[in-house]
Amino acid sequence: MAREIALGDGSASEDRSGRARPRAEPSALRDYFDLTKPRITALVLVTAAAGFFLGAASFDVFLFLHAMVGIALVAGGTSAMNQVLERDVDALMVRTRDRPVPAGRIRTLPAAVFSGALAGLGIAYLAFTTNVLTAALAAATFATYDFVYTPLKRVHSFSTVIGAIPGALPILGGWTAATGTVAPGGWALFGILFLWQMPHFLALAWILRDDYRAAGLRMLTVDDAAGFRTRHQTLNYTLALVPVSLLPTVFGLAGPIYFASALLLSIGFLASAAQFSRAASAERARKLFRFSILYLPALLLALVLDKV
Repeated sequence: MAREIALGDGSASEDRSGRARPRAEPSALRDYFDLTKPRITALVLVTAAAGFFLGAASFDVFLFLHAMVGIALVAGGTSAMNQVLERDVDALMVRTRDRPVPAGRIRTLPAAVFSGALAGLGIAYLAFTTNVLTAALAAATFATYDFVYTPLKRVHSFSTVIGAIPGALPILGGWTAATGTVAPGGWALFGILFLWQMPHFLALAWILRDDYRAAGLRMLTVDDAAGFRTRHQTLNYTLALVPVSLLPTVFGLAGPIYFASALLLSIGFLASAAQFSRAASAERARKLFRFSILYLPALLLALVLDKV
């Protein structure tokens, strides 16, 4: 699952001074809904749906709906557990301190039970209605995101690479839901999502490096004052994305229309990353981050339209 899709991912909005502005009318139902990070869950469903459609020889609407329900439950539970485990960190950052748990609107135990129940129900639902392989991938997403990536963020900047694994698994889960197996085409989709997340998140981490530093998170940008390593890695991962984005055509998932679209989009992404790599600045990081948000849905849409 993509870890962030917008700068305002927390439950609070911000005024022009950057201070958190809590919601005017908080409610328990809304707070539990916010625990699931609905925008991130929606992005997870978009990628999973694309994986299902691209893998399916014929579209089974009932199988598709079962897969989406199960994946949505696991995605919501994963995000909720992340907020439970990072409640102390979230309380230190402007962007996240008004989330339900650090703000004290939901206690830790009920939030943990809620998140575990959602993820457990989703995994079981996938096993019974879809297939065991997809359920296993969903369980791996929950486990690696919450119990490997989340604690590693406090220890080492390599956590970003680890976090890209569960972030890329939903599209593979959509593929296995439709096919019941893992194939080169599914791994190509996984590779695209994995590599896309790196410049996407590194740009965000540069913008929010002061927030991450205050919270004690060991992101690459925190200890990279001049931005040399951040710029270098951002460019390298984006460069690697260019050929990997073309693999769906190589594996027969798409034709020349997708190939041309992917090549143009990836070159545009690379140009934005190259601009950031020449001189790290908040303005260039924001441009790269915004391009990354446009890039992924455009690429997936090109894949789907090419198949249609």
